Amino acid sequence: MKTYTVAVLGATGAVGQEMINILQERNFPVGKLVPLASARSAGKTLKFRGEDVTIGLACDEAFEGVDIVLGAAENDIAKQFAPAIVKAGAVFVDNSSAFRMDPEVPLIVPEVNPQDVKGHKGIISNPNCSTIITITAVNALNSIAPIRTMTASTYQAVSGAGAGGPIELMNEVEALGKGETYEPKIFSHQIAYNLIPQIGGEAFEGYTSEEMKMQNEGRKIMHLPELKVSCTCVRVPVVRSHSISVSCHFDVPVTVEQAREVIAKAPGCRLVDDLAKKEYPMPLETSGQDIVYVGRIRPDLTDDNGLCLWCCGDQVRKGAATNAIQIAELLIK
Repeated sequence: MKTYTVAVLGATGAVGQEMINILQERNFPVGKLVPLASARSAGKTLKFRGEDVTIGLACDEAFEGVDIVLGAAENDIAKQFAPAIVKAGAVFVDNSSAFRMDPEVPLIVPEVNPQDVKGHKGIISNPNCSTIITITAVNALNSIAPIRTMTASTYQAVSGAGAGGPIELMNEVEALGKGETYEPKIFSHQIAYNLIPQIGGEAFEGYTSEEMKMQNEGRKIMHLPELKVSCTCVRVPVVRSHSISVSCHFDVPVTVEQAREVIAKAPGCRLVDDLAKKEYPMPLETSGQDIVYVGRIRPDLTDDNGLCLWCCGDQVRKGAATNAIQIAELLIK
């Protein structure tokens, strides 16, 4: 079997660590792992397949001889090193938002648009976590009728803000239980026992950057250039797995039975939809895995051509790390 030299840029972060775990889980043919990080972490070691691997310093020279680079770093780091990665002949599968809307860069959810991988010129983008989960859940409906508009509300776990998110939530819960105060460091407000209806800065007409990703990225992934999405993104005191409430609107009626049938067969989806038995997607059940759970499928009472549904998925895995490695799997096929 052919093996590949795989670098992980941002190997010590939450997504980078998950990428390394999933490379092992999925038996990706890694001949050599090259974990890369800042000077603060360079020289330390991490475990891969039972062996210690030294973390290298992220620099232009580090990509020589690498076949695939999995990016788990911020936009500025991705932009800094992308030219060196491409020049070295590697393919950069980037989890940041730096290149997502570049028309020269494919934006891939493997269950939805795997064919778009063929158009890469050295860089492939991983979509936003909520976008991945939502599009995986609703894409099958396009086989019945194209989605024209969506109204979505996301309920995003604290781990979506990085490794410090769950720590801050736990620290606040502990402090409040003792009657003490805790000054937020990761979030703009207290997240324990609270909801924060802002993720990202203002981007357009009062919508945040996170909210606009659902429309802009969804259009590109599903090849629906006229798709319109109104989205509200909310940070919730849940440790892991994002949840999304979605209302999809079509040109023709789509029945609940039709939707259930196609979603049940859709790759990457699991239908969990029995209100009488109290069976529906929940963050606790979807954490630690790569399947998007879909349920609460029902008619939209405001639109005869609309359907409502609820979906949940692990945003660190399917919403980031696993999706990137699935893209790498498409590359080596």
